[in-house]
Amino acid sequence: MEFKYSRIFLLGFGFFGISIIWALYNAYVPIFLQDTFHLSRTVTGFVMTIDNLFAVLLLPFLGALSDMTRTRLGRRKPYILLGAPSAAIMFALIPVARAHESLALFMGTIVFMNFFMALFRSPVIAFMPDITPSEKRSQANGIINFMGGLGALLAYFGGKFLYDMNYAYPFYVGAALMLLANLLVVLLVPEPEEYRVPGEKMKIGKLLSETSRKSFGELGENLREVFASHEKSLLAILLAIFLWFVAFNSLETFFTSYAKYHLGIEESTGAFMIGMFSLSFMIFAIPAGFLGARIGRRKTITLGLAVVVAILVAAYYIGESQHPASSSLNDPVVMTFMGLFFIGGIGWAMVNVNSLPMVVDMTTEEKLGGYTGLYYFSSQAANLVAPPLAGAFLDVIGYTTLLPFSITFFLLSAIAMQFVRRGDIVARKGEALDYVPDVD
Repeated sequence: MEFKYSRIFLLGFGFFGISIIWALYNAYVPIFLQDTFHLSRTVTGFVMTIDNLFAVLLLPFLGALSDMTRTRLGRRKPYILLGAPSAAIMFALIPVARAHESLALFMGTIVFMNFFMALFRSPVIAFMPDITPSEKRSQANGIINFMGGLGALLAYFGGKFLYDMNYAYPFYVGAALMLLANLLVVLLVPEPEEYRVPGEKMKIGKLLSETSRKSFGELGENLREVFASHEKSLLAILLAIFLWFVAFNSLETFFTSYAKYHLGIEESTGAFMIGMFSLSFMIFAIPAGFLGARIGRRKTITLGLAVVVAILVAAYYIGESQHPASSSLNDPVVMTFMGLFFIGGIGWAMVNVNSLPMVVDMTTEEKLGGYTGLYYFSSQAANLVAPPLAGAFLDVIGYTTLLPFSITFFLLSAIAMQFVRRGDIVARKGEALDYVPDVD
């Protein structure tokens, strides 16, 4: 199949829709759990790990299952067609469940919503390498992240105005947009011809059994390689990924609560403030990929982490020394936070866009899928740990710990990155891109 950037932009709508859902979910569900159901911050943190638990348990399995699937639509689209509409329905039912003030109903709704999101997330992720040659995957990853940033931006900014009208409106609109975005992917992005054929008939039980053994067995083998290798670059970058996602996920999960309970402003304004990360991330996602190719991925990631740490230190000082006079976006303190987070989003793009290409460039073509699984295993394991751990600090000490908690883990990830010696690629003046096996 001929590679086209326009096709990658269309595929990016899948990430666009997923990002809308997660941005709204992380911004408002913690508030519902604390305000309506009076759960502690620690318990709220545990509830917010449900999606990550499904991801850790199911993404390797579902990715391998979709690898083995053959239909007239292809091997990824059947999962999108099953998962996206089901997840959209359950997401739209979250405010309905809240209105009934039944914790059992609310929990059931978000558990099913998270299951259906997991059902199609891995196949959507795997769709990009299917239609992208290896030498174009860094650029394609920048485009995908741009589209994801656009979705999160729309959720944070548009969600504020919808939430102020009615807390249910962001969920209804978000569900509709996610459904429409994934429909565009199904209709307009063709799968490679070799996967759009009827496969060998196999009993579903046998298919699930063989795929489960293959996917988790492969993950275990790759994990053993991580720790057994005498050269620890892969272990170092996976550790760095784990640490910076602990930092970011804790901030993303609890910042709207921080804004409401510590700064004393409306949660919708807090969501708008953290949305500045998504605005600059979206703008800088594509340039971040080219910067990583130009000066080196490790240097770009380290510089990005330094930027994020610097703005969070400044935000902590502002949050402890000044409080907003109102929830208005024109309030000087609110505007200062938004400016800092805009700069932080640039740093986060430098980190996030270059990390996956760095991981997969540490292996051969035959193991690209397995190493992609290691990347997502590390990031989702971090997201599993972060909310309850950060929530425990908030319960025991208070919201003053949120930003220092995040800063600490970003700093630890920057230290881990200094032990990475492989997976880089730089453009030398007047030459094509060269693979750099060791970074001095």
